[in-house]
Amino acid sequence: MLVSDRKAEILNHSEKYAASREAWRQKSAFFHREDEIYLRFLIPAGARVLEIGCGTGDTLAALSPSYGVGLDLSPTMIEQAGRLHPSLTFHVGDCEDAAAIAALGGPFDYILVQDTLGSIEDCQKFLERLHPLCTRQTRLVIGYFSHLWQPVLRLAEWMGQRMPYPAQNVLAPDDVANLALLADFDPVKTERRLLMPVSLLGLGRILNRFVSILPGIRQLALRHYVVCRSMRAADDGLKSATVVIPARNERGNIEPAIQRLPQFCDDIEIIFIEGHSKDGTFDEIERVKAAYPDKDIKAMRQPGKGKADAVFTAYDVARGDVLMILDADLTMPPEQLPKFWDAIRSGKGEFVNGSRLVYPLEDDAMRFLNLIANKTFSYLFSWLLNQRYTDTLCGTKVMRRSDYYRLREGKAYFGDFDPFGDFDLIFGASKLNLKSIDLPIRYAARSYGETQISRFRHGVMLLKMVVFAFFKIKAI
Repeated sequence: MLVSDRKAEILNHSEKYAASREAWRQKSAFFHREDEIYLRFLIPAGARVLEIGCGTGDTLAALSPSYGVGLDLSPTMIEQAGRLHPSLTFHVGDCEDAAAIAALGGPFDYILVQDTLGSIEDCQKFLERLHPLCTRQTRLVIGYFSHLWQPVLRLAEWMGQRMPYPAQNVLAPDDVANLALLADFDPVKTERRLLMPVSLLGLGRILNRFVSILPGIRQLALRHYVVCRSMRAADDGLKSATVVIPARNERGNIEPAIQRLPQFCDDIEIIFIEGHSKDGTFDEIERVKAAYPDKDIKAMRQPGKGKADAVFTAYDVARGDVLMILDADLTMPPEQLPKFWDAIRSGKGEFVNGSRLVYPLEDDAMRFLNLIANKTFSYLFSWLLNQRYTDTLCGTKVMRRSDYYRLREGKAYFGDFDPFGDFDLIFGASKLNLKSIDLPIRYAARSYGETQISRFRHGVMLLKMVVFAFFKIKAI
């Protein structure tokens, strides 16, 4: 139902240009390919995808959904979409009409709002109506043209290089994020990309891939994207937790770990996973397990080497709704685990990362060169992932078991190169568009044993991970 002259204008415009839409897309084929490269990174193939303002359905089809639904105001656009992409489902309707949204079914894994926000009368109310289509895992992806490019886009229309559009809402990235927050959608990450909308004999691809993402320059990019989650669906009833304690040559810390671990929820599973120790650590784990029969303690030996192998071996058999890592050196005090539980159970975060670099460190808790390296890598990874990280190497990381299973399914995208496991989790959480938050902890000095980190050998490994992440996450 048309509610305003503006909406009537938009409908008439869409109907007028429906027949020539494919020709205009071909004229801007390079831009659309560049745009879809990043959309395919955000929205993996095989997902359940709804696109609102789908036009003739080309972008939706490019995402290769297992179930794809498109909604558009223009009957002629939808008629063409059905003809061009018969495997997808299309509906004619006003996205600001609650009945039209309800008729779409759902829930969906991803809801794509690509440029449509510019034509919406009440953006906040429109976004609020999307909540019934969401689960806790659903991600809302909003793509929009930078307001800084409006004069250039208008010039391109005047020159016949871009399809004309009615007057659009002027929205900066912060405006879009603010509207999402007002509508109870929590922005998970934002990105700005694409400096060159034309090929220029291949130079455009190079500029868009390697230059448009650089700090400072990215503020001038043509496209911005905001990925959000529904806060009304954030609570999925978490009831239990598994605390995984990887231990290698940590005999003196095993019993203190149990004694100091608070009962932060009613159902806590504790998995000690031992890594080929030489100081009798596994025997101590067995003794402590027998000495505390009131605790659900499990003892495992890891099959391979490295912390990543230990953690993921334990994760694969864990039963808790929430998975937590507690390093056996106890430099992250076990008494602080309730804060991690509260952060994830409340829905404030979906991937909770401990940070040792906010509060003052105890004497000898971290060597100076390690401190400098940790701060440097935190800045780099915050830029790479478009999410703030103040400490990437803190051992304590917390996430839902259901998200770990999804992360594990997509692990091949990054390969098997991380002996620590920290970056497998961080990169995987970023690829899943999980809400990541840092939780400051008071980092303590060891009371038993020696650190198993080699600052130089592992530092070189971290540099390799930065380069790897640049090509897999940023320069795509």
